[in-house]
Amino acid sequence: MLFGEFHHQIDAKGRVRIPPKFKAALGNAPMVTKGTAGCLFVFPSAELQATLEKLKNVPLSDVEAAHPLRLLFSSAQELEEDNQGRTMVPKNLREFAKVNKDIVFIGVGLRAEIWAKEVYDKYIAGADFDKAFATLKDYGV
Repeated sequence: MLFGEFHHQIDAKGRVRIPPKFKAALGNAPMVTKGTAGCLFVFPSAELQATLEKLKNVPLSDVEAAHPLRLLFSSAQELEEDNQGRTMVPKNLREFAKVNKDIVFIGVGLRAEIWAKEVYDKYIAGADFDKAFATLKDYGV
C-alpha cells in the first residue's frame, strides 16, 4: 500500500531516491509512465501486469480505447536503481511532467506518483476535498 507525501529533489542528470516507505511496495524494477494531470505514475511491475490483464479483452477495433492505451503503455519504462540507491527518471518523462528540481512523491494506494512541486502545489490548491471525496461513493467507498 502506497500512501503519504514526500518532498525530494531530482539532480541535473534526472536521478532521484525513491522514498524508503515506497521502495518495498514498489518492489524491484517498478514501471514509470505518463500519468494524468501532469504527473508520472509509478507502478509495481505486478500492478502494471494486472492492469494489462484487465485490458486484454479490449478489441483491436476499439479505436477509442486504443488512444489512452497507446499513451499509457508507449511511455512506460522500467526504473532501475544504481549502486548508490538513485533511480534515473527518463528525460522524456521528466519533460512531460515538468520535473526539473523540486519534486513530490505521493502514494495513491496501488501506485505512486511523481509531480513537479509547482504543478502539484497548483493542483492541490484548487482541490475541494469534500467534493472530490464525495465522488468515491460511485465506487462503493
